[in-house]
Amino acid sequence: MTRLNIEQLRTFLEVVRLGGMRKAAQSLNLTQPAVSARVKSLEDTLAVVLFDRREGGLTLTKRGDMLVQYAEQFEILSEQVTANVMDPDGIERQLRLGVAETVAQSWLPDFVADLHHQFNKVEIEIDVDVSTNLRERLLDREIDIAILLGPVSEASVSNIALPGFDLAWYVSAQAEWAPQDQAGLIAQNPVITYARNTRPYREMRRELYERGGPGTQIFSSSSLSACFRLVEAGLGVAALPEILGREWVARGQLRCFDPGWCPSPLQFTASYLGDPKSHVVMTAARLAQTTARRHADQNNLSQVPKSFDLI
Repeated sequence: MTRLNIEQLRTFLEVVRLGGMRKAAQSLNLTQPAVSARVKSLEDTLAVVLFDRREGGLTLTKRGDMLVQYAEQFEILSEQVTANVMDPDGIERQLRLGVAETVAQSWLPDFVADLHHQFNKVEIEIDVDVSTNLRERLLDREIDIAILLGPVSEASVSNIALPGFDLAWYVSAQAEWAPQDQAGLIAQNPVITYARNTRPYREMRRELYERGGPGTQIFSSSSLSACFRLVEAGLGVAALPEILGREWVARGQLRCFDPGWCPSPLQFTASYLGDPKSHVVMTAARLAQTTARRHADQNNLSQVPKSFDLI
């Protein structure tokens, strides 16, 4: 008789949580046949049918519904062993990170180095995307941690606040403008900003409308590096992360200006699903906060504490 094992139960729970074999396979980094085989092996071990397999999808049987509670208890015990007994050097798993570009261009390398030092056998997968996509991918369990413009306002998600990124206004170093009319740069040029459906875009549009009416042109981009290049080419002005703009200014490609106002700092969170609890994921999210704070201290950036730590 085949003995029950935690990987079978973990796979079973993933199928239940995601509603199908295909999504569970993506989440577990397995093939769909491998997931199906694990579920079938679990059914054979227990000598019961766990799912009704119909054309419309999978439905838990009565026995399958009963197993969910016991499988979750196994999962909790397994995580407690990982957190309290296992040596971090012995932990092997894949950790999928989704990261906003602002973070990718600043403290991400330090974070990955810290994470690898903490869990040297954990395989790290990194995807850089816009925050709106990262939020959806987190909720769909396609990534384990999303470092994004947050927090994510869902009961199932825990958010750890990270230091903010102050913004500064930039114009091409080749542009001609009068120092006494810095506010006029916004009225006279398109404003380049973050992608539509993002918080920075909405704030920028609202501020520009309130301060200058509907006449100001807005060019949006999902690429932060593209925003800097567009400003350098003289195609507009932009309020972008000051820490990233320093190098452009030092190279003589951009100049800062002060129109008398600036959008609020970008606030990021390390967000992850609290169920199921994962020692590696929770530790990595807290490590992201530690790394980000160290980066802020080293670069004289503002530290903005938030009340939503660990919602």
